Amino acid sequence: VQLQASGGGLVQPNGSLRLSCAATGVTLADYAIGWFRQAPGKERELISCNSRTHGTIHYVDAVRGRFTISRDNAKNTVYLQMSSLKPEDTAVYYCAADWRLCRPSFNDYDYWGQGTQVTVSS
Repeated sequence: VQLQASGGGLVQPNGSLRLSCAATGVTLADYAIGWFRQAPGKERELISCNSRTHGTIHYVDAVRGRFTISRDNAKNTVYLQMSSLKPEDTAVYYCAADWRLCRPSFNDYDYWGQGTQVTVSS
């Protein structure tokens, strides 16, 4: 099983990016998908998670109203649409998959992969 986050890059403040979480060897439609980020010098944190039972929950107030999770089951991909980006959104972003539910700790998920760097700067 492989999980890979992609789509990061350099974006100006107030810009948008869409991150993708693609998988091989597992059907993401069956899993809760958590999006995490780790900013320089900070702990990795769960920002948003989508599950079949609870939909999308944002765990960081600062992203509420700006970040959205969507799924394309045909492509076995989950997206994190980020808009109105701010310099404080700069971080490495990761996705993780759990069979049962959204969990606060990255390492408690069943699968996770490499992250993608998002830099918000003018």
